[in-house]
Amino acid sequence: MRTVEVSRFVRAKPPEVARALDPVSIVEYEGSFDVFDIEERPDDTLVVAGGSGLRLTLRFEEREDGYFYEQEDAEGQPLETMETTLTYRPQDEGTRVTAASTVSMGLRPAILTDRLAAWKRKGELSRGLDSLAEAVE
Repeated sequence: MRTVEVSRFVRAKPPEVARALDPVSIVEYEGSFDVFDIEERPDDTLVVAGGSGLRLTLRFEEREDGYFYEQEDAEGQPLETMETTLTYRPQDEGTRVTAASTVSMGLRPAILTDRLAAWKRKGELSRGLDSLAEAVE
């Protein structure tokens, strides 16, 4: 498994950032998948997303300062493990947004495959924070 983290300062207050974040927008901001379905449950939200013949389910938990989300049911999914924490906090006259994700492809040699998965995931997280900034600034 590998963990990657990206952070970005956004010129918007935390309440504005919070309004721009929900499970669907987070998937859309990252830009790798289209959202096909959403199921809101009492304690979490399931998002079915995919593209290019691939479908996956992401389970989101809203937290006071952001979201935690993970890939559900790894069998037949692109990754064996994918867990992400997206947080925001006030900084100066705006907000510091941080996304950290742990990934594993579950394939050998893990040192190479997990590095590749982490590299791709870091790009998705960076694109997500850039898209969020565009939406609120």
